[in-house]
Amino acid sequence: MKKIGILYVKGSLPNFENFGELPTHVLKDNGLVNGKEGHKVLDGLIIPGGSIMESVSISPEVENVIRKMNNQGKFILGMCSGFQVLAHKTDIGRKSPCPVERPGLGILDVTFHPLIGTDRVEAEVMDESFLTKGMIGESVTGFHCHTYGDIKGDAQPVFFSKVKRTDYTDNPRKILSGVRNDEGNVVGTMVHASLDENPSLRDNILAYLDTDERDIQEIQSANQDLVEKIKGEIGIGWDIHSDNRVFKGLNDISQMPPFLMIASTGSDSGKTFLTTGLVGALRKKGYRVGVLKVGPDIRDLVPALYLNKEKMENFSSIQIGGLGWKDLKEVIRNVKGKNYDLILIEGVMSIFTGLLNEKTPFSAAEIARAGNIPTLLVTGCNKGGIETAAVDLASHVNIMDNLGIKTTGVILNKVYHEGIAETASDYLKKTTGLEWVGRVPKTQLAARGGTPEVEIKLEDFCLKAMETVEKHLDVAGIMKMAQKPYFDGYISYKEILKDFMN
Repeated sequence: MKKIGILYVKGSLPNFENFGELPTHVLKDNGLVNGKEGHKVLDGLIIPGGSIMESVSISPEVENVIRKMNNQGKFILGMCSGFQVLAHKTDIGRKSPCPVERPGLGILDVTFHPLIGTDRVEAEVMDESFLTKGMIGESVTGFHCHTYGDIKGDAQPVFFSKVKRTDYTDNPRKILSGVRNDEGNVVGTMVHASLDENPSLRDNILAYLDTDERDIQEIQSANQDLVEKIKGEIGIGWDIHSDNRVFKGLNDISQMPPFLMIASTGSDSGKTFLTTGLVGALRKKGYRVGVLKVGPDIRDLVPALYLNKEKMENFSSIQIGGLGWKDLKEVIRNVKGKNYDLILIEGVMSIFTGLLNEKTPFSAAEIARAGNIPTLLVTGCNKGGIETAAVDLASHVNIMDNLGIKTTGVILNKVYHEGIAETASDYLKKTTGLEWVGRVPKTQLAARGGTPEVEIKLEDFCLKAMETVEKHLDVAGIMKMAQKPYFDGYISYKEILKDFMN
């Protein structure tokens, strides 16, 4: 059987996409595949996206395997962070006044620099390689999900992506999104899901391996076994496993899973941290949880998907103001029958950000209202203090009630004084009528930065998030807050003004 490896180290996302259902074996940080040196076993290697560079996950043993496979002329495909591994270096200091550079292996003659991209894209094929043989001039589809997407260097271009927005700004143009080495057996690309959405790319890999029908059947069978095994583990290398590796079947799979939105009173409230922790805690109990994002910045979903071992779907991003991937009505339709026990939706900025824009929908509030999606509201106590955070929550709940949005509970996050927080919780219960008020203490992360906006080590962020949620929140109670959505249409700008002012 032809053996196709996928790099399985801290910070990698082996299920972020299906990779054409090709991987059959995992290459671990010891450079071994089933106890043997990877380059002696594997016929090709896929290096997935994630935070491999930030996590410093390329051991000398893995480097040795990659270099020897390259010298042997075997195929190597790097996706996003996997592409960065193959480059000379990556400047991961997006918010640093000086470059924060992490060296790669230098197999591809490029360097990476900060540039955020989260579009669905079409990419034009510019040159042939093991991946693109016979495809020059054709277009392939996929998506970008990167923070370091500015590629500079002399390597032969393979893909140019048509993008609409970068760094949160409309700027339609073509950008370099893939290159090859001189021999054409090593390719790096920023186009996620390209193997899944473009059969020609997958077929080119199989042709490069000189596969026949029997080989392909064996690859498909081995891939199914591998995916089941990988999905049974939460994160990578923690030895934490799900209680149940399959869908629990709490809902009839022909029906709609329940939805719950995790929204907030503003940015830096901890939505991503708590959503990630909830996903991990529920996955640990055996539930299959889908995660969606209001707006286009799907990077916020990456930590949850790292724990969840689920792929980014084409319905993962909910459109607001023309930004994002799919309209809510279509998202709800696409989710139906997908075997999820629960869908968690992470809001964007404050739940009200964009609410008074005449373009509708332009806020998480309008999404919750239109889909009749219950909301768990989070606020951080780190800026204005616990008292201000409590008043902020109470005010938000009141306006959400006016807008017809069901608030199921609130969370005081980043609590630094338990006594004050307990008094604030009593105030919130009295003023809002809510019974469910959660409190989460301020946590410390080892990595520089605690959000996807800056350098993040997925394993540190995710493990801390899961441990925090398990210790401080009623996970079973939160799950009961969810309810099945139904699309009721968006309210008009005039209706929003009327309800907002009341």
